[in-house]
Amino acid sequence: MPRYCYVNGRFLPHRDGAVHIEDRGYQFADGVYEVVTIANGKMVDEDPHMDRLERSLKELRMRMPMARNAMKLKMRELVRLNGLKDGLVYMQVTRGVAPRNHAFPSDKVQPSIVMTTKKMDFSKMKKFTEGVTVVSAPDIRWGRCDIKTVSLLPNCLAKQAATEAGAYEAWLVDQDGNVTEGSSSNAWIITKDGVLVTKAPTNEILNGITRQTILDLARQEGVSFEEREFTLEEAYEAKEAFVSSATSFVTPVVKIDDHVIGNGRPGSLSEKLLGVYQDYAAGRRSRAA
Repeated sequence: MPRYCYVNGRFLPHRDGAVHIEDRGYQFADGVYEVVTIANGKMVDEDPHMDRLERSLKELRMRMPMARNAMKLKMRELVRLNGLKDGLVYMQVTRGVAPRNHAFPSDKVQPSIVMTTKKMDFSKMKKFTEGVTVVSAPDIRWGRCDIKTVSLLPNCLAKQAATEAGAYEAWLVDQDGNVTEGSSSNAWIITKDGVLVTKAPTNEILNGITRQTILDLARQEGVSFEEREFTLEEAYEAKEAFVSSATSFVTPVVKIDDHVIGNGRPGSLSEKLLGVYQDYAAGRRSRAA
């Protein structure tokens, strides 16, 4: 089955998808993106993702490339064309094509939009049952990590360091020794007292949509949680740990740097939250209390 993409108003074979060399996303990383998970044909947290896309664009003084409902229709058509049942939809919006100049182009320049899909089999991912390892890395990103910008070079450097160390993810650590988040995920620990801890949503992290859903589900389950700073040393001593994202769901962490977490296996609360989230993603339960 051929694979399709969507580029500026046209559905095209994926191999033919391209943007202009003076697109500002290519020249300046002047753009934002979103990733929506598809589980059993269902878009998970579609509206919260669209809300965040609109917020990111507003923060960068960029406008939507089309009406929100029209974008949803394009997403659904792309999913249909690609026969996608489980996986993700990636969408990227840039300020558009204009002669290279650091200053913004005229408001008459039309934003560019690209959409692609990726098939994934969540049922066969060993990371959920075996857990993953993470390594720490200095957080060298800019001061507006709350905007889901395509400017991800520091994240790529951290992820590459993790890959070369044989790890799944890198946890970024600020100058005060606090863990902010992962290179492509939010970071969580569970204290020895059973309290779920993750950093509060500030401009220092991306307030993950999956992160927000997990907190809502934890609240439903009566799980105690705190949104606060935690140090790398506290993470080393945690009872459990996990990462979350649109495609990681709740992925248990069994080792951070050279420190084994708990007994080196996914912990019971992490497994519980993964199961609860999988039920939510499959439409078997609601996010609302």
